Amino acid sequence: MKLTSLSAVLGATAFSLITLTSAHAAIDVDAAKALSKKNDCTKCHAPDKAKKGPSLKKIADKYRGKADGQEKAIKNMTSGLKVKLEDGTEEEHKIIDTKDPAQLKNLADWILSH
Repeated sequence: MKLTSLSAVLGATAFSLITLTSAHAAIDVDAAKALSKKNDCTKCHAPDKAKKGPSLKKIADKYRGKADGQEKAIKNMTSGLKVKLEDGTEEEHKIIDTKDPAQLKNLADWILSH
């Protein structure tokens, strides 16, 4: 009985690791970086330090693991919502120059991977 339970746990763990690995492998990092660069995202965001806006890591920490995290990240990039900057001021977030859902999803997934 213990062997069966252990096998079930190990199998579930292996499945989870494969799923996580597959999710990260699906991100086209080069395409995400190119879209980020094209839209001047690095003007306000850096991978691990605050600039005018929060770091990509801070954004990822805010949305990662939430059922609607990707959706919220995309909404922030596409709707021109007011955002609070690191200095406390507010301004409208620049709208990403693409309507392609696959590109937006890839960019959001890349940000959430930080």
